[in-house]
Amino acid sequence: MIKYSIVIMSTTPGTKKEDITETKAYGTAQVHEVLDLNKFAKHISDHGCTYDRADIQAVLTKAVDCLREQLLLGNKVNLGELGSFHVELNTEGATVPDEFTAANIKEVNVRFTPGKSFKNLRQDATFQLVPGRAAISDAIEVIKNEDTIHGLE
Repeated sequence: MIKYSIVIMSTTPGTKKEDITETKAYGTAQVHEVLDLNKFAKHISDHGCTYDRADIQAVLTKAVDCLREQLLLGNKVNLGELGSFHVELNTEGATVPDEFTAANIKEVNVRFTPGKSFKNLRQDATFQLVPGRAAISDAIEVIKNEDTIHGLE
């Protein structure tokens, strides 16, 4: 189940706070848990896999190393239904092509394009509305203040 909260944001992303003229309510996904490589490998091994967590973790670690190697060689790596990875350059423009050199390349970013199984998870997703971080923070403050008033702190 995907938990989400409602936030009020500008209808024009990137607008400075003082320049916002129109807002709307939007849903934002709340992260339930962060699985590191170890937890993810254990999760895979717990799903009837013949390999144990250590084997899966080793394969995933090697996959990351090899994926990085292939991207640095300029290759695109297609992992079937998972999706594909390729590099994308963030560059500073030059006035004319002859002035453009590798020094104009400021960042080499990894671009992920989801495969068929990950294009849009909407049809398989279920949702639950939960309070946002600001509402939870406000509620904690109220509870703390009540505890102080009643001498519980």
